[in-house]
Amino acid sequence: MKISVLAENTAKNDCYGAEHGLSMYLEIGEEKILFDTGASSLFIENAKKLGIDLSQVDKVIISHGHNDHGGGLQSFFSINQKAKVFVTARAFGRYFNDSNKDISIDASLLSTGRFVVYDEKLELVDNVEVLTCNNAKPRTAINCYGLKMVENSCLVDDDFKHEQYMVVEENGKRIVFSGCSHKGIINICEWLQPDVLIGGFHFMRIDDDKILQEAADQLNTFNADFYTCHCTGLKQYECLKQKMPRLHYLSSGDVLEIK
Repeated sequence: MKISVLAENTAKNDCYGAEHGLSMYLEIGEEKILFDTGASSLFIENAKKLGIDLSQVDKVIISHGHNDHGGGLQSFFSINQKAKVFVTARAFGRYFNDSNKDISIDASLLSTGRFVVYDEKLELVDNVEVLTCNNAKPRTAINCYGLKMVENSCLVDDDFKHEQYMVVEENGKRIVFSGCSHKGIINICEWLQPDVLIGGFHFMRIDDDKILQEAADQLNTFNADFYTCHCTGLKQYECLKQKMPRLHYLSSGDVLEIK
């Protein structure tokens, strides 16, 4: 499996652009999968620099209904006429950040007919599936960090039931992709038992090193390699890294091969 980071908060070097968002291009056997589209068309420009032809993408996964992960969809549709986009049933709800800014994905895109919407679990191809874990019992409390959603015309704490994860079984390894891990990175590891986990931890709001170190201790109980990015936070990553030798950071322009 080959993973190319097309958009992230940081860049490998000055050649690549960065933004608050996430997009990764995956080559899994013959499958070409786009995991998230970042906040803008930046992922397309970075893909060109990496020699990646996004017009040949077969499938798109949007990890959850926030526009820093699905904001580039319209731009993607302008260059790719064939790929289906896999989303959860709640992906096009209305979502707000902790400053009450609307961070929803443009719901008018549903009229394109490019979306496959599902509820709990869906097999994409052999050994590749997406799932929500919405009915799984959390090991640790889920903190919304001020993120909100609209329910029955009221603004309430986000329950993140719009979030999904992708699991790939390849060469005896279980590889899990998570955009922001809003349901809790420790919960996700408990539920999905990865050998490799790739994605954001959503620790960027945590300033207490003790809390981060306790999280590192819990993550170390899983026999996994971690490649994090985006909403983990650089300061938080450095704190975690002190106790997690199997933790690594991915930036725009990075290419990772898992064998």
